[in-house]
Amino acid sequence: MSLLEHLEELRRRILWSLAAVIIGFLVCWAFAKPIAKVLARPIYKVLPEGQRLVFLGVTDAFILYVKVALLAGLFLATPFVLYQAWRFISPGLYKRERGYAFPFVFFGTLFFLGGGTFAYFVAFPFALEFLIQMGDAFEPQITVDRYYRFLLYIIFGLGLMFELPIVIFFLARIGVVSPAFLMRHFRWAVLIIFIMAAVITPTPDVVNLLLFALPTIVLYLAGVGAAALVGRKAARDSATEELR
Repeated sequence: MSLLEHLEELRRRILWSLAAVIIGFLVCWAFAKPIAKVLARPIYKVLPEGQRLVFLGVTDAFILYVKVALLAGLFLATPFVLYQAWRFISPGLYKRERGYAFPFVFFGTLFFLGGGTFAYFVAFPFALEFLIQMGDAFEPQITVDRYYRFLLYIIFGLGLMFELPIVIFFLARIGVVSPAFLMRHFRWAVLIIFIMAAVITPTPDVVNLLLFALPTIVLYLAGVGAAALVGRKAARDSATEELR
């Protein structure tokens, strides 16, 4: 394929992915209010009893439900989006490597959902409690716009960061990286992870930074382990072919 053909293929995959996200958005729009109520549970656990989130503009509630439905639709469409990504890269793989489509989509979806779940149940409540306690001398008046923007940003960001083992595994599978290369550059990987965590982390304190960075470092090491398994399997396959 020429460069223009690659760009056309990329455009087609992006359009299919956008269509899937839009369909997911339309499906989730019917459940936007219940989803928003579930997402509001962490803040009501730390706010004074009887206090509620507020909105200042007449369009704030509508925009909130659009954002909630869009993120939920993205999670719903994740398997299809990952499949489109696989269809784009698969022509450059060997025939035996193209059979990894299902593991790529399945585990990619699993880790993305796992990242969002970790954000909602662990990272976000911890950061939220810290921030509310910092302002205990004042009366909180939290708007729905700022709260949900903060929450959705963390859920999406950690969902992406949890994709790291999948990326490492398939880069190792196609021979782009090796376990030795990954461990040799481990210091740089940690630095990049901390930079990404600092961008996502909503607070400047070290505890919350570590809460975001340490799970990602563990996932990086898990990816290195997966890459090592790939290398061993490739070595066994090569030895078997030589014996034949």
